Amino acid sequence: MNLNATLVAQLVVFFILAWVTMKFVWPPIVKALDERAKKVADGLAAADKAKADLALAEKKVVEELRKARESATDVRAAAEKQATHFLDEARADAARIIAAAREQAEGEASAALQRAKEALRDQVAHLAVAGAEKILRKEINAQAHADLLANLKQELQ
Repeated sequence: MNLNATLVAQLVVFFILAWVTMKFVWPPIVKALDERAKKVADGLAAADKAKADLALAEKKVVEELRKARESATDVRAAAEKQATHFLDEARADAARIIAAAREQAEGEASAALQRAKEALRDQVAHLAVAGAEKILRKEINAQAHADLLANLKQELQ
């Protein structure tokens, strides 16, 4: 055999093998590599998206915490204001009750004082009549006594 014919036969076999490899073997390998590259790229994109979502979620959490703190501060301030309002109302009610009680006590004391004065006037009038009766035993006039009592009562008022 001739070296040239062997070389040509080997070249023909090589090209046929290269063509078969490029036609039937190489496309599935390239396809598998492309799919793998796509999966890796998708995974990296998903990781980046997850990082972005995490950062956004953290911002939202911080914002919600800030809002919750503000809301709690507002609620606390409103509660303190309402408590102060209730306390002021209670103090005002207590002051009104105390004033009414004092007024009632003064009214009752005044009425009791007035009754005591009336009773004292009556007693003084009776004592005065009794004293005048002892002095004037000689003169007995019921109408004069009644007039004296009325005049004395009027003077004492």
